[in-house]
Amino acid sequence: MQLSSSSFQDGAKIPIRFALAVPADPGPVAFSDNRNPHLTWSDVPEGTRSFVITCIDHDCPSVADDVNQADREVPANLPRVDFTHWLLIDIPPSVTEIEEGSHSHGVTPRGKAADSAPVGSHGQNDYTGWFTGDSELEGEWNGYDGSAPPWNDSIVHHYEFTVTALDVQTLGLEPGFTRVALDAAVDGHVLGSGSIVGIYASNPRLH
Repeated sequence: MQLSSSSFQDGAKIPIRFALAVPADPGPVAFSDNRNPHLTWSDVPEGTRSFVITCIDHDCPSVADDVNQADREVPANLPRVDFTHWLLIDIPPSVTEIEEGSHSHGVTPRGKAADSAPVGSHGQNDYTGWFTGDSELEGEWNGYDGSAPPWNDSIVHHYEFTVTALDVQTLGLEPGFTRVALDAAVDGHVLGSGSIVGIYASNPRLH
C-alpha cells in the first residue's frame, strides 16, 4: 500500500497547525491548531473490508524526570518508547482519503468525545494518561491530538502515520478503545499497510 499526504512530505517537518503545542513567547509553549493532516492511500489489497489509521511517536522519553525542566534537556541517549496520537478504525473500504481537519480542529480540554469521528471509530490516545492529575486537562482523550514533545527534549521526534487494510468490516471495538485492544483485535486480519513519517520538535533550539 502507498500512503501520502498533501499536509507534509514523508520524512519532512510537520507544520505547526497539526501540532497540539508550539513554542510560544512568552513560553515555553502554547496550544496550536491541532488539525489532523490530510492522508490518502492507494494500492489497496484485494479483499479489503476496512481500514485502520494510527499515528505513533516513537521518541517519547521512557522516564519523565527531566521532561519540561527549564534547567536541563532530556538526554538524547535516554531510551525511548511509543506515544499514541491517533487510533481510527472501521473505515469503510470505499474511503481512501481523510481530509485535513476533518477529525480534529482545535484542542478540546479533557479530550474529544469517543463517538465524535465523522468516519470510522476513534480510540484513546496517550494524552489520557499524560494529563492524569491535571485539573484543567485530565480526561479521556480520543481521536487525533497532535505533537507536543517535551519543550526541552534534545532530539527531534518522529511521528509515523500508518494505514492498515483488514479483511473484516468491523473490529467490534467500542469507541474509546485502547491501543492494546486494537493490537489484539487486528491480529490475523491484516492484508497490508503503508506508512509515512513526519518530524517535529518543541525545543526552540531544534524547531
